[in-house]
Amino acid sequence: MKLGAFSISLNVKDIQVSKTFYEKLGFSVFAGSIEKHYLIMKNEKALVGLFQGMFEKNILTFNPGWDENATPLQDFEDVRTIQQRLIAYGISPETKADENTTGPASLVLIDPDGNPILIDQHV
Repeated sequence: MKLGAFSISLNVKDIQVSKTFYEKLGFSVFAGSIEKHYLIMKNEKALVGLFQGMFEKNILTFNPGWDENATPLQDFEDVRTIQQRLIAYGISPETKADENTTGPASLVLIDPDGNPILIDQHV
């Protein structure tokens, strides 16, 4: 299964404090804005999303159709195809992508330990 770029989306208490911390680890702002309460921080191929007040738990995130630079990929598995395969494996998404559409869509899974996994296709 080709899930695309991977990042972790962190629920942070103070986005400025978190930004400063991750900058000390060598990350720099790749996308987002403090005014919108989210930043995507990048260090080489590693991506960490900082989100203040947007969700309760940290989320594992995959972006089909993107590489780690948010560059669209020519060859990728559509989120709806991934969803069909997961359902065939007996994994039932918490929220599903609409299979009657094309283009951007997402689904959410919960792993056996309660960790949310977002598969979020932007192309």
